[in-house]
Amino acid sequence: MHHDLMPAGIGTPWERQVDGQWRYGLQTRPDHANPAGAVHGGILVAFADHTLGCYVAAEADNVPNVTIQLNTHFLAAVPPGAFLELRGEVTRATGSMVFVRGVISADGQDSVAVDGIWRVFRKRRSA
Repeated sequence: MHHDLMPAGIGTPWERQVDGQWRYGLQTRPDHANPAGAVHGGILVAFADHTLGCYVAAEADNVPNVTIQLNTHFLAAVPPGAFLELRGEVTRATGSMVFVRGVISADGQDSVAVDGIWRVFRKRRSA
């Protein structure tokens, strides 16, 4: 659905509906590792930004949108080769803002908590 928006070099995530909720996944690779041997935080943040943006797009009928704030809380190191899955939700939506949150698990272990605010660009209605 939104795969063409994923940053180059990270890979192509999968998407699936589970019990009526969208979930997004990504297989990490050895080249995603940082010098300490864990998946680089930038990979995790890019995955979170992309996939939370998918929730925003669905909420806002696919109108253009941009991230204005993204908070990440790293809970556990992610080993290269782990499968990432993000479970997220929209917590609030206004005319121009969508608030989302989620958790990234790596092979089933919660590893990153994320939340953010997106600006949506709805067309103005003429009077």
